[in-house]
Amino acid sequence: MRVFTLLGPSQSGKSTLAEAIAALDGRSDRFDLCDTVHLHGFSYLDEPWCAIDVDGGRDAMGHAGRALAMSDAAVVVAPPDPEAAVLCAPYLRLTEAAGIPTFLFLNRMDSPNGRIRDIVAALQGYCSHHIALRQVPIREGENIVGAVDLISERAWRYREGQPSALIELPHSVEEREQEARAELLEALSDYDDHLLEQLIEDKEPPSGELYDVAAQVSRSHQLVPACLGSASHGNGLTRLMKALRHEAPEFSVLADRDAAAGSARAIAGLADIRKHLGKITVLRGLGDGARAHEPLGGGAVGNLLELDARAQRQDLAAGHVCLAVKSDHLSPGHVYDAQGATDLPGWAAAPPPGLRQVITPAHERDEARLSAALAKLAEIDPGVVLSQDPGSGHAILGCQGPQHMRRISAKLAEDFGLEIEAGPVATGYRETIRARAETRYRHRKQSGGAGQFAEVSLTVEPLPRGSGFDFKETVKGGAVPRNYMQAVAQGAGEALAEGPSGYPVADVRVTLTDGKHHAVDSSDLAFRIAAKTAVRDALVQASPIVLQPIMNAEIHLPSTHVGDLVPVISTMQGRVLGFASDPDAPGWDIFNAQLPAVSQDELHRVLASVTRGTGWVALEFDHYEEMHGPVPAAAAMA
Repeated sequence: MRVFTLLGPSQSGKSTLAEAIAALDGRSDRFDLCDTVHLHGFSYLDEPWCAIDVDGGRDAMGHAGRALAMSDAAVVVAPPDPEAAVLCAPYLRLTEAAGIPTFLFLNRMDSPNGRIRDIVAALQGYCSHHIALRQVPIREGENIVGAVDLISERAWRYREGQPSALIELPHSVEEREQEARAELLEALSDYDDHLLEQLIEDKEPPSGELYDVAAQVSRSHQLVPACLGSASHGNGLTRLMKALRHEAPEFSVLADRDAAAGSARAIAGLADIRKHLGKITVLRGLGDGARAHEPLGGGAVGNLLELDARAQRQDLAAGHVCLAVKSDHLSPGHVYDAQGATDLPGWAAAPPPGLRQVITPAHERDEARLSAALAKLAEIDPGVVLSQDPGSGHAILGCQGPQHMRRISAKLAEDFGLEIEAGPVATGYRETIRARAETRYRHRKQSGGAGQFAEVSLTVEPLPRGSGFDFKETVKGGAVPRNYMQAVAQGAGEALAEGPSGYPVADVRVTLTDGKHHAVDSSDLAFRIAAKTAVRDALVQASPIVLQPIMNAEIHLPSTHVGDLVPVISTMQGRVLGFASDPDAPGWDIFNAQLPAVSQDELHRVLASVTRGTGWVALEFDHYEEMHGPVPAAAAMA
């Protein structure tokens, strides 16, 4: 079985292309995963194929890397507009990082918004491998009615919903065809010395030899061929499939790309959870493959199903794709042998989350069920990252964006029967002090039985940023017995849990200087209460200030949008640290900045708008600094 992944921005016609290709030879099977990935099993020229269609847009990007890890080749579907090339940039970047042979399909050629050479030039800005146009269009007025293959030099006229018809090469396209063919042969000759010699000697290379060279450079991902067509009209599909059939690499290349060991038996790339089926894992066989009810990944495989999710099969041969059910120990993102698992390479990982929300169940009784359901979703969806809010203890769900969040909410309701409420994540403000303060407090309580007595004298003073809490004692003469020191330190620490503005206090030293005790009425509890009250009083006198967390932001975005981002960072009270070209991704920049943590959700929203959904940011806490302006109420941030 041959497997390829279709990638491309939203509204590029990618799903239409997948369905049209799958229907070329008649019957096909389809299976949808997480509402964002669509598997099409079909036959083409009596050979089994599987096309993995990943929805466009940032919200589905997390599945793209794992889909590529299961594939022999990638097809990037591009809109027919030079201005839209930037929307293809994340997909070209991913295929470059994966090292997977890539084919471009310039779709909707029935209504292009620019010249073909301009579209290819715009796409080339985001691709380190040369993009070689394999066809040129045949025009009648402003309409594209066919295409010329630049290797065979045969012309084809498009027919609505039917295979294209072979026609004579029109005179109007001869000059452009010769120019484009010369460019293609020159590009191919960079990888074949014999072809280079023929061109130098002005010899016409045979078409068969050119096809062989084209296949060789495509399989080794030395060049990216570009084909033309219109999926909605059925144009250019056969040419694309022929390119995939002859120029995509053999299945064995996949194991090397995924760093699979010789003992590997299957790769698990994708998964879903269905209400009545449970967990479904998509497997592609490696090596000796896998069999139902035999060991894989340290546990027994359950049932193996065809892509129609109905017909069962007993084994999974190398290169083939199937669905594994009743195999909960298998998780996507791994290469499995009989007894263990290996993670997929780093390029298959999802981008960092673009939206974080505190998730709580609509009904308190569902707290435990929600926790288990979120863990299962994080296991099947690479775009989901779970953490815990330190203040409330509620789950924090990181996802790729608002649309992704809506899908998660719908899935929790439909497949788990859970209703949730989502809210913003509270910013982790802190407090500290700027001055030294001294205080004395006596705790006395008498209520019939044994009383409580403790008196402490202490000082609080600021420490450098990041020092935390330090406790010292300089008591002399046994005014406070040694056995009560730990209680004093504990009470001081409890007082720092909430400062005058309601936030935890940091970078403070508390020193116990003096005190008094009673032989009968003093206790650990009494000294803890005294210390806690004394520290709270001292904090008010010590010029308290609120600190806000500052994040380091490493923003990855197409170079054309860098200028738009500079004023955005300034409006968020951030600091631009600099930006430079990304050495690993043509046409991309890495933009470094620092900004208050309270602005990170706004940064994600604005970044999506500024970069048209192509950029992403990795955030990391750096330090706390004094906050100027109005101090947010702690209750409002809870």
